[in-house]
Amino acid sequence: MKKTLKDSPGYRLVYDWMLDKGNTPFEFQKKTWEKFARGYSGMVIAPTGFGKTFSVFLAVLIEFMNCPEQYQRGLKLLWITPLRSLAKDLAKAMQEAIDEIGLDWTVEVRNGDTDIKVKQRQSRQMPDVLLVTPETLHLLLAQKGRVKFFKSLKCVAVDEWHELLGSKRGVMVELAIAFLRAENQKLRIWGITATIGNLDEAMDVLLFSIKKRVKVRAKQHKNIDIISIFPDEVDVLPWAGHLGSKLVEKVVPVILQSKSTIIFTNTRSQTEIWYQLLLDAYPDFAGQIAIHHSSIDAFIRRWIEEALSEGKLKAVIATSSLDLGVDFKPVDTVIQIGSSKGVARFMQRAGRSGHSPFETSKIYFVPTHSLELIEVAALKDAIKNKVIEERQPLVLTFDVLVQFLVTIALGGGFKSTAMLPIIKNTFAFSEMTDDEWRWCIMFITVGGAIGENYEEFHKVVRNDDDLLVVSKRRIAMLHRMNIGVIVSDAMMRVRFITGGYIGMVEEYFISKLKKNGKFILAGRVLELIRIKEMTAYVKLSSGKALAPAWLGGRLPLSANLSHFLRKKLAEIERGHTKEKELKFLSPLFARQNVQSVIPAEGEFLIEKIKTKEGYHLFMYPFEGRLVHELMAALLAYRISKLYPISFSMAMNDYGLELFSDSDIMLNNNDLKNLFDTKDLMIDVSNSINATEMAKRKFRDIAVISGMVVQNLPGAQRNFKSLQSSAGIIFQVLEEHDPQNLLLRQTYMEVFHQQLEEHRLMSAFTRIKESTIIYRTSSSFTPLSFPIKVDSLRQSLSSENLEKRIERMRARSL
Repeated sequence: MKKTLKDSPGYRLVYDWMLDKGNTPFEFQKKTWEKFARGYSGMVIAPTGFGKTFSVFLAVLIEFMNCPEQYQRGLKLLWITPLRSLAKDLAKAMQEAIDEIGLDWTVEVRNGDTDIKVKQRQSRQMPDVLLVTPETLHLLLAQKGRVKFFKSLKCVAVDEWHELLGSKRGVMVELAIAFLRAENQKLRIWGITATIGNLDEAMDVLLFSIKKRVKVRAKQHKNIDIISIFPDEVDVLPWAGHLGSKLVEKVVPVILQSKSTIIFTNTRSQTEIWYQLLLDAYPDFAGQIAIHHSSIDAFIRRWIEEALSEGKLKAVIATSSLDLGVDFKPVDTVIQIGSSKGVARFMQRAGRSGHSPFETSKIYFVPTHSLELIEVAALKDAIKNKVIEERQPLVLTFDVLVQFLVTIALGGGFKSTAMLPIIKNTFAFSEMTDDEWRWCIMFITVGGAIGENYEEFHKVVRNDDDLLVVSKRRIAMLHRMNIGVIVSDAMMRVRFITGGYIGMVEEYFISKLKKNGKFILAGRVLELIRIKEMTAYVKLSSGKALAPAWLGGRLPLSANLSHFLRKKLAEIERGHTKEKELKFLSPLFARQNVQSVIPAEGEFLIEKIKTKEGYHLFMYPFEGRLVHELMAALLAYRISKLYPISFSMAMNDYGLELFSDSDIMLNNNDLKNLFDTKDLMIDVSNSINATEMAKRKFRDIAVISGMVVQNLPGAQRNFKSLQSSAGIIFQVLEEHDPQNLLLRQTYMEVFHQQLEEHRLMSAFTRIKESTIIYRTSSSFTPLSFPIKVDSLRQSLSSENLEKRIERMRARSL
């Protein structure tokens, strides 16, 4: 009788170990073990807390115990994670399992936080399992001894693949995997992911050209209990901007009745503010709550993660820094402050509570203004219908490719003819042409068409063996210091004047502070003493202080959530308001219907409102702030072609405003033509400064490709310096090398990522096919009021804003 994997000693040892722990393997775990043993690569899809990690990790242990002779000393399993905070927790769980099963394997972490002595020891002798980030893996590939690091490697696991897909870090993973598989065709690649909208495509990208592959999907589903926290009464003229602070008294009891809580906000600034709000509302939280975000010192973050795992903290206020797979078992409650702006992000955050498979994840939703309660109703609908956002893979990101080629040249070199098929064996570069490849080689060797006279661009040389290598020590050092694709605005370190590191804030924020100005970071009130060499020296203080406003803080509303928002509004218009969130908002909807209308399905609402300030045109596409920003500029441009008029613009996630001191005269035919899709992107280019947008985008591409160096020994170049250098190169390329691939890529990224060309076209098509409802009013409606408030916030102080809002409310109510 033929023996199966279940009869093997490795399988029985792992199975018995799980039984001793009170667990029984899920079917998807057993299928993964079986497929791995048969040489398959694959993708594991399962909800949070169901043991996705152990499905792949234990598969490697089982095979080793069954066939130890096939495994050599050294690195056997390489585990790629998107976040450093994931690595330590995972490594601890893996090492515990190994020790309890009785193996002598070691599990270690290698990333930017790892001690230099540990890295040196690893370079001499790799552990059996190594957890890395994409950047750390590329740093390993840049070492001359890289061949010995991977000679025993059997499997590469890519954790949280849905977070890497669609980003340049994901392209880094694709390139590294292609290179490692070229050295070892039997190397198995396994992705681990939560559900996303394009799972098949996600697997195609990661396992590109691997024929022996399988998709393993868990049948189990995670139960999520979504509980809205309501204000005492509905605000019939809602306005954004108070961060949900009015509901802090209702959040305190939720924290007190829970074992441990993670409170998610969407921005680092909001995290700092909510920490202060909770302490003010309930002073006994002092010492029991903490803050976690990416700008806080790594040592403090690690302490918070350990304290949360051990149940020592009552609550942690966090950003997306705690979104992913960290297993904090004491956490039984999650609170989301404001809309998560996406279905997948909301589910990911909900999954941080009730982490075991059979527990219900409990998440409270705290609206920052009344209208956000429609978003939670939309979220419930999307989750019920299992509609999750897609992550579109990136292609032909030449800035990542040329950085990778210099990395490989640095780690021992490569031959151009041998490297080309490796690069084309990735999804990202499978369509690359031979001419584009020749351009990449020319770029890294002589800096392209404009770099021949500039020695700093001559990074790679061809040696006597026809190998492309890096020969200059300075180029090698600078390249290693700048490996990666995350280009943030220049960060300023924050230190106590007496010593001790606190964290980082962006340079632009500190530059606006005067000496002795106060700001909050890591929950402390700090007073600025002086600035020296990109470091802000501070002392502890007290009293009122500013929360740092990190750039890029606002999350974009996803297309999926936009769809369900419009659907919810249509249900309201038909009177189908079963959800308690929508019933609670009935006074607001009643007022909207009195003053204007709630758009039904297939309808598009435009409101024209005349006030003593001037004429306001409000439109409600419900496509998110970023799309509305572009739409506003485009519509203003198209109206100005009809007759001379100038506008100021405002927008939020629900709609946009065009404001003028002249009457905005549009008939029904004009309104229809405004949303014509003909020449759409030509009009976009004419309505915005696409070249200026491209110039800003080029800064990132120039840094990633190495044309501009961000990190120098002992220093980081400031934002102005980076932008200036990139701007000069951009101008030279525009004039003298317009066919440069990095220039072409810049404009592609502007149109496809920043301008969201596909989404904009879909929105205009939908609106063009809708019935346009045109309403006039003499006062602001519930839908228009928050947009108007947002426009005022740009020019008024908080005190003046409050007074202005009250006057506007009085006139409108």
